[in-house]
Amino acid sequence: MPETPGSIARPGFLHRSLRSLRRGLVIIAVAVVALSAVWILAASTFSYSKGDRAGILQKLSERGWLCKTWEGELLLTGVPGVIPEKFQFSVRSDEVAAKVLTEVGRRVTLTYEQHKGLPGCLGETEYFVTGVQRLEP
Repeated sequence: MPETPGSIARPGFLHRSLRSLRRGLVIIAVAVVALSAVWILAASTFSYSKGDRAGILQKLSERGWLCKTWEGELLLTGVPGVIPEKFQFSVRSDEVAAKVLTEVGRRVTLTYEQHKGLPGCLGETEYFVTGVQRLEP
């Protein structure tokens, strides 16, 4: 049916459906972002486990292209003659990282908290060091 100069095109069923679809997609996107934010906040606030690990602090370095994080390795010494296990960890605080950095190459005890399910931008591992104590003078 041809349009006459005075007629107004009214939105049809397809137009209403596309608008509803767009609104639904926006609601879903906002919900996903909100749930992700709640998950990250909860996972970074509440620790899964806490503890101490002793060994020789092998390295600590600041890594990452966009998100710079402090990452390190502790060699867990066990029985002589057995290959030591590596404990890989992250450090969130620059103050703690500075303390850990002064102890590289020494025997130390690291106090850590384990946070599962965090994105890699917050740390490459799920173990976050909160303190360091030197074991030898």
